[in-house]
Amino acid sequence: MALCSRFAALFLAVLPACAQDVDFNRQIRPILSDKCYPCHGPDAANRKTKLRFDLEESAKAPLANGKLAISAGHPEQSELISRVASTNEGTRMPPAYMGKEALSPRDIELLKTWISQGAKWQPFWSFVPPKRPPSPAVHDVKWVRNPIDAFILSRLEQDGLRPSPEADKPILIRRASLDLTGLPPTPAEVDAFVHDESPNAYEKVVDRLLAGPRYAERMAFRWMEAARYGDTNGYQTDGPRDMWRWRDWVIDAYNRNMPYDRFVVEQVAGDLLPKAGTSQKIASGFNRNHRTTGEGGIIPEEYRVEYVADRVQTTSTVFLGLTVGCARCHDHKYDPITQKEFYRLFSYFNQIPDEKGFVWNYGNEEPFVKAPLPAHETTLAELDQKVEIAENAWESQMPALHTAQLQWESRPAATDWTVTRSLVFSHPQESVYDGKQFFEQKDGKAVDFDYLQPFTYSAWIKPEGENPQAISGGILSHSDDYMEGSGHGIYLINGHIRFHLIHRWTDLGIREETK
Repeated sequence: MALCSRFAALFLAVLPACAQDVDFNRQIRPILSDKCYPCHGPDAANRKTKLRFDLEESAKAPLANGKLAISAGHPEQSELISRVASTNEGTRMPPAYMGKEALSPRDIELLKTWISQGAKWQPFWSFVPPKRPPSPAVHDVKWVRNPIDAFILSRLEQDGLRPSPEADKPILIRRASLDLTGLPPTPAEVDAFVHDESPNAYEKVVDRLLAGPRYAERMAFRWMEAARYGDTNGYQTDGPRDMWRWRDWVIDAYNRNMPYDRFVVEQVAGDLLPKAGTSQKIASGFNRNHRTTGEGGIIPEEYRVEYVADRVQTTSTVFLGLTVGCARCHDHKYDPITQKEFYRLFSYFNQIPDEKGFVWNYGNEEPFVKAPLPAHETTLAELDQKVEIAENAWESQMPALHTAQLQWESRPAATDWTVTRSLVFSHPQESVYDGKQFFEQKDGKAVDFDYLQPFTYSAWIKPEGENPQAISGGILSHSDDYMEGSGHGIYLINGHIRFHLIHRWTDLGIREETK
């Protein structure tokens, strides 16, 4: 008690450290990483001595002069305390001559208390399995209704504070509803709660909110933030893309109370699971939420690498609790991750086939996965059955087809080999050239189809006249009325046949021309 009283008289903020053990990960590691790691940490390029405070065996090993930087149980024998508390700017750590500020009195006292308690070390916090701590003792036992209340009240009592009075019922249900669903309660829900005199009225409200679909949406919202979900591509003109099937998978996982280990596995590698179904493949869309760019002039491979690095960093942050992104350029200066380990993980995510760094900015990019809704599954099954029936009917016609083929081949040579069945557009009339432009001898019908539909062009092109090589004109063309433009067409340019296919005039198009 004398030790705690002395500390309390000097630094009231240290009271929690005296009332219970100092927590290394929560209270000591931040001091070491902020003040000591730059010169005594994992970065070999900037390390000034062999002494390292990121490793327990190094921090507690004898120094060259035989002393100990950390002597467990003896802060007065610890060189660490001697140096950080020194008033001599020539020996104080962090070094004054490097422009570093001295540790605060609170930090120094925390280090002393930690060492006096045995300098208990802990692995990096995200590597420690969570476990339920015992509920702390409190004075006002009647105020505690559940174990969480005990932790809140214990902290209030340490600072000599009392809990606020309980809010009235309309405020309570509003808080609960906004916290658990993100939506305010309806007037009917408020009235029902206000008039419910049962002792567990509040618990019934919470249970109702937890069981409803809005709670899953609220929880999914936070997860989607961490997973960088978006309905757009994120870069430059930020065109739309469809990821809502993954969003709905996350909401459904919360609604079904999916076990966390399954929640992780299906998102990281659902498509690799044995007999992976549509749901598991959709779940792996977690790793396709990254931003993509269709900006003209980029280096495609550079941005493909950016996409892979994004997956490494996001996966490590949300599943491992590590900021591994720093290790992309060098060994991490604070978290226990080397640059080599970063690229080992990078190679795992560097296996997506057919991925491109330069993408079309509107819609999703390959590789795709079919993600039909349940109703679509039924329709697809019916269509598959019809296809099977049609294929069987086709196979049954093969003998007759073979006989008809032989008969056709024995006839004189056919004069017209043009395919006519199932054409979207057929224009058999000739186009003539009057020396200035092409024009049709007879009007044809208009045809409209977009760039997502498969198509085939077929035409006989025979330039005639005194100088066929000088003839130019459009044979067939289609252009969308859109700011960036898209279209396709066949042209006769100075006697050469030219084909255009344009998704965007600036940088997404091809042009082929005959020799």
